[in-house]
Amino acid sequence: MTDKKTNNETPADKQQSADNNTNKQGRASAKAQAPKPAPAKQANAEQPAAAPASQPSEKQGGSKTGAIAIALVIALGAGLYYHGHQQTLAQSSQMAALQQEISQLQSQLQSSLKTSQQETLSQVNNSLQRTETSLDQQEKSITGLQMALAEMKGRRPNDWLLAEADYLVKMAGRKLWLEHDTVSATILLESADHRIAELNDPSLTPIRQAMHTDITALKSVARVDRDGLVLRLTSLQQEIGKLPLANAVLPEAEAVETTEVSASIDDWKQNLMTSLKNFSDHFITYRKRDGSVIPLLTPKQDFYLQENIKSKLETAIKSVYREQGELYTTSLAMAKDWAEQFYDMEDPAVQSFISTLETLGQENIEADYPSKLQSQALITDTISERLRQQVKPLSTEENPA
Repeated sequence: MTDKKTNNETPADKQQSADNNTNKQGRASAKAQAPKPAPAKQANAEQPAAAPASQPSEKQGGSKTGAIAIALVIALGAGLYYHGHQQTLAQSSQMAALQQEISQLQSQLQSSLKTSQQETLSQVNNSLQRTETSLDQQEKSITGLQMALAEMKGRRPNDWLLAEADYLVKMAGRKLWLEHDTVSATILLESADHRIAELNDPSLTPIRQAMHTDITALKSVARVDRDGLVLRLTSLQQEIGKLPLANAVLPEAEAVETTEVSASIDDWKQNLMTSLKNFSDHFITYRKRDGSVIPLLTPKQDFYLQENIKSKLETAIKSVYREQGELYTTSLAMAKDWAEQFYDMEDPAVQSFISTLETLGQENIEADYPSKLQSQALITDTISERLRQQVKPLSTEENPA
């Protein structure tokens, strides 16, 4: 209980109790230092000197005052020490609290700085990306403007002639690979060669040499008159309905031996039989044939025959344009076989039809075309190089014009 009360005392109470303790200690020390009373004998012996008795009383009072002063000084020092100690404790607790607050503020500041730095970095990256994109677009637009300006300056006639030659070479390639028209492709290449010859530029000599190589290769390709072949096959289709059909086809009869009457009398019996047989042949003729007989075609079968032959000729016409030589030859051969089998071979129209089919079947409709034109790549590269030389880059601070 005493400890609890002591702990609950205020600093003023503690100061007052310290002062009381100091006063008590001072009084005790004063009492201990006070002179003890002399024996009676001495008092009596010294009694004649009554005058100096006042000095000890004055000394005793001064010693008490000094003790009190010392006690007060000690109490004041203790109070000051205690008060300073309490202030030190309070300041230390305040410093600890302040340090904790400072650490919390520092952590909050660091976290806020991190988040703000990340946001700032993301914003900077986004702005950099947008800037790079805009710069790329600007560079492309600048390049386009430079090319447009270079074209607007006005090309020389030589440049226009070179561009025209390039166009003619490209058209020759399309005629060759899409239409297989070697004649038109050759004429276009020769026209392009004339355009380049008008330039009178020695640097274009390799292009002219490549053009002459291409022209020679095109002229060496076997020329097929496809239009002529198609027209002839079409005329044959129109003649099919006019061809006469053959009669019933009979196999050849066996050879009949003719017997004559002999001049000998001994052969009278055989001569009689021979005479009777020759007489009967004037009324009845009998011939023996080996093989199958092909009957006449009905009108319906005749229509199917004509349509089948026309179909084979139509297949041959398509094969001419597709350059399918094997299919072309096979179709004409089948049409020829059917015509020989079912039409009258003694008729001149049938003979002309079959001979025309034989002649057309021997035509070659396939050709080996060049896979590319050497001059096309050379002239395109030359035009691109000249265009790049005309387009100059814009002057900048780092690269002044």
